[in-house]
Amino acid sequence: MAIEPKTTREHIVSLYGHIKGVKKDINHMHGGIHKLGGKIDKIYWVLLAAVGSVAILLLERFIA
Repeated sequence: MAIEPKTTREHIVSLYGHIKGVKKDINHMHGGIHKLGGKIDKIYWVLLAAVGSVAILLLERFIA
């Protein structure tokens, strides 16, 4: 159960604390997204290399 602000000043202080908390959450999410992006890039390159290897093997069989 939250305490209800009674004056305008209390409302402003409450909103400021809420905004500060949202900023912290956004910064935390931002770091997580960058880490996830790096992992996705690695997976992409592994898949690209695997597809390239299969393509080269198939091309070699058709030529030979």
